[in-house]
Amino acid sequence: MAHTHKNKTFATLLALLLGGLGVHRFYLKGGTDRLGLLHLCSVPAAGLVYGAGHAPNPFWVALPLLLSYSVGFIEALVLGLMPDEKWDAKFNAGSGKQSDSGWLVVVLLVATMVVGATVLIGTISRLFDLLYTGGAYG
Repeated sequence: MAHTHKNKTFATLLALLLGGLGVHRFYLKGGTDRLGLLHLCSVPAAGLVYGAGHAPNPFWVALPLLLSYSVGFIEALVLGLMPDEKWDAKFNAGSGKQSDSGWLVVVLLVATMVVGATVLIGTISRLFDLLYTGGAYG
């Protein structure tokens, strides 16, 4: 019985757009992937932070999601930069097809770098602002 062929470009796109929710991991490894479920737990974690205080700073509520998305961006880079031969050996061993990634993966990797770096730098700077200046700038 042949296994379904996993597309590297689609997995990279999922990691870029929905990596914070672990959708790319569910695509690659199924619905019981533990790390994918850990990504998904960032949503209730944000809800717990919101419920813990009376009108908390929105940054603290979004922090679990921001961290999960930052990890998703790193995973998008790892998936997109993996050579096709290694990709097929890891995810397409029984599919009978070979992957042939084109330029779209490169475009997705550039977009991942831009968005991921922006989110990470913004998160770090806001965190330092809140911790060391008391959030004096809003």
